[in-house]
Amino acid sequence: MSALSRHPEENGRLATMLAIAALVHGVVLLGVGFRFPPPPKPQVQKRLDVVLMPPAKPTKKPKKADFLANASHEGAAAQKGKSRPPAAPSRPALHRARKAAVERIRSGTPAPQQRRAPKVVARSRPAPRRTPPARRTPVKARPRPDVAQLLSSTRQEIARLTAELDRNSRYASQRPRRKAINASTQEYRYAAYLEAWRKKVERVGNLNYPDAARRKKLYGDLLLHVAVRADGSVAEIQVLRSSGHKILDDAAVRIVRLAAPFAPFPEEIRKEVDILDITRTWQFLSNNRLFSSK
Repeated sequence: MSALSRHPEENGRLATMLAIAALVHGVVLLGVGFRFPPPPKPQVQKRLDVVLMPPAKPTKKPKKADFLANASHEGAAAQKGKSRPPAAPSRPALHRARKAAVERIRSGTPAPQQRRAPKVVARSRPAPRRTPPARRTPVKARPRPDVAQLLSSTRQEIARLTAELDRNSRYASQRPRRKAINASTQEYRYAAYLEAWRKKVERVGNLNYPDAARRKKLYGDLLLHVAVRADGSVAEIQVLRSSGHKILDDAAVRIVRLAAPFAPFPEEIRKEVDILDITRTWQFLSNNRLFSSK
């Protein structure tokens, strides 16, 4: 028999120890890592600002100096004439000046160069007068009208409106009924009366042609409005557009008055109209004739 088979307990113990040793070495090997050291940070160099200054201008030496000083001063005096430039005070002088200032403060005496400020006297302005608030007069509440007053006022308003309507209707009934007709009228009863009226005016106008127009050889056309009543009389004559010659305008008006009265209105026209407004264009021709075109 071999040595391993002789001692089985020692062999098992040895195997266990080897397994534990292998486990420990694995944990150590796996748990321990290797890292490279970080690279060193680059050192930032401090910035250096370089300011280039122009070279100082050389001061001109005065030809004839008024005083001797450590450095040349040109035009240092603040007033006209020669004045000595101020020199830098020494330490003893500063000490004495400081001591003198402390003593003046303690004694209350003002400094010789200090000027007292003028006293300002403030004048108080008079307070503005306050106007007393206006008294509010109490508004008396109007008494509410009762039902009887409302009914009476309504009846009065109805009566006023009724009277006004009656007055308008009476005025409209009293006004004459008018109708405007001209050459373009198509209704037979009005067109027939207008044609008869035109023929009569033309006939009278050619018989009474104005002598002044014939002598001066005047001719032209004008627009004439004639209002004819139901009995044939003329109510109004008006020249709407002049011919440019007063002789012809006056002659047209005179011819219409000579032709009046005209025929009374027929019964069918009298039922509808009281006054006919006739508008026609009359022409005084160069052959001394009167003609109505439209």
